[in-house]
Amino acid sequence: MASKKEYLDFILDQLSRLGEVSFRRMMGEYILYYQWKIIGGIYDDRFLVKRTLAAERLMPDAPLEVPYPGAKEMLLVDNVDDPAFLAQLLRAMADELPAPKTR
Repeated sequence: MASKKEYLDFILDQLSRLGEVSFRRMMGEYILYYQWKIIGGIYDDRFLVKRTLAAERLMPDAPLEVPYPGAKEMLLVDNVDDPAFLAQLLRAMADELPAPKTR
């Protein structure tokens, strides 16, 4: 099932205070970037983020979900109605994620 553009728009609106958030459409789903780093994505209308120490600390009870068959498990963000929490989450995660590779 492909994600709806409306759900992506909702998540992007919730993340708008951060700036530097972008996305790329891929096979009916959306990869999300913060500070040019892949932080997660929208898969089947679920906001999933990479498993980092910061994300696991901020969401200790978050269920692990598989975005698509064969992929690594990611954390389900279920507190999508709280823009302040989402900003805190992405800022904390960005420090732990590798810098994008230069081409």
